[in-house]
Amino acid sequence: MTDVAPRSMLWALRALVAGLAPALAFATDSAVDQRAALAGTVATVAWGAVVAVVLVALVAPSPLGLTVTRTTLPLLVPGAAVALATGAATWGVAALALALLATLVAFTAETAEAFVQAAAYGDERRLPLRAPAALLVPMVLSWVVWCALALAAALALCAGAWLPGVALSLVAAVLAVPLFTRFHRFSRRWLVLVPAGVVLHDHVVLGETLLLMRPNVALARLAPASTEAADFTGPAAGHAVELTVRDMVLALLAATPANPKGKALHVQSLLVAPSRPGRALRALATAKVPVG
Repeated sequence: MTDVAPRSMLWALRALVAGLAPALAFATDSAVDQRAALAGTVATVAWGAVVAVVLVALVAPSPLGLTVTRTTLPLLVPGAAVALATGAATWGVAALALALLATLVAFTAETAEAFVQAAAYGDERRLPLRAPAALLVPMVLSWVVWCALALAAALALCAGAWLPGVALSLVAAVLAVPLFTRFHRFSRRWLVLVPAGVVLHDHVVLGETLLLMRPNVALARLAPASTEAADFTGPAAGHAVELTVRDMVLALLAATPANPKGKALHVQSLLVAPSRPGRALRALATAKVPVG
């Protein structure tokens, strides 16, 4: 894909959310029609707040905006499903379809690149990294639990059950802080191309940012199955990119219970996991890094 792809995907997401907003509004109105006015007010405030937050993140994309979009936009999927199940036939189907499609687009690598590149400093190219495979299931499960609490709180308030509604809202709000903080760490994992060389910005795997000076980078390639390079991917699933240096560099791994101060490694070659390895290799070649 060309460099236009991230910007195109971002504009596609903006268009989907712009269409989702009125569709969800009409679906909500249909679902609460002839019901208590309280239900309509709570539902409108709930979906309106989510849509507003996402729209702000899309207007001014950044790594923070990526975290906001990926944590809050999927909330509209069960919200639209509830509206459809409670009587919003036509608009409910439209809202659910748009919410699903927008969520899928939000989680593409191209969308992530558009968000993180928008906050780049000067002449740097940021390429998002894939999340470690072992952390994907805990991340999804923790989000599902938080989503269930938030949805249950909204439904309880719509029904006029103030005590459980407020209690669930407080629990969801408290859990949102560590959830958002943890998710934001994964929005700030990049392989960065700068005039001085190649930077691995990944505080999930590394204890400090690793800079490979351009003259020292001997080769970048898709990692072969038999590679003995140090694995700095997490490990992540899928193809990795292997970077080989002429002179060994010192890398500090992130702290663990076994190594609370991190672990220092001298490495000759290392593995990284850009979300799109092919795009990363093309970008490295454009940056005058030898690619083979």
